[in-house]
Amino acid sequence: MLDSHIRPFIDPPLNRIARLLVQASISANTVTLTGFTVGLTACACLALQYYTAALCLILLSRIIDGLDGAVARAGKGATDCGAYLDTLTDFIFYSGVVFCFALGKPDTAIPAAFLIFSFIGTATSFLTFGILAAQHGMTHDKQGKKSFYYAAGLCEGSETIIFFVLFCLFPAYFAQLAITFGILCWITTAGRTAIAVKTFKS
Repeated sequence: MLDSHIRPFIDPPLNRIARLLVQASISANTVTLTGFTVGLTACACLALQYYTAALCLILLSRIIDGLDGAVARAGKGATDCGAYLDTLTDFIFYSGVVFCFALGKPDTAIPAAFLIFSFIGTATSFLTFGILAAQHGMTHDKQGKKSFYYAAGLCEGSETIIFFVLFCLFPAYFAQLAITFGILCWITTAGRTAIAVKTFKS
């Protein structure tokens, strides 16, 4: 929901940094994998209950994640391989944060499982809509230039990071936050499903 509103503010600085990275011959895929490595380190910190370190690494990983597309556009252009790596690493990171939080605090396993269950809905609705949209030749740059079209929803990347930050700042309230986030994810899935039915019913 917030992604399209934030893009005009974050794209200009990311594009400037991206041009410097391209000049240094750093590829978009290298940026993607670097951000993923930082994200996995954040997950390890969560498992060890190092929440301040996890917070810093989560934010750093997301900044790096935002750079890969900008590097691709500033360089040789986006590739299918890059889109695959970006999407794959994002979803592994998202579920990894929740799973590793539960590793550190096993008493949160049920809310964590519910949230990962909810991620299946948002991920599947996101990817399936994108596949069908590509088959229909649909394009849309409102959320920033992407490798494929997707239906916006109540919970997108920005909202996910906000909840991850809250997990780190208020670990004692993880259960309540995870359940709330999970419910919002299912609302997002329902909304995308309604859009898909309306768009592709013919």
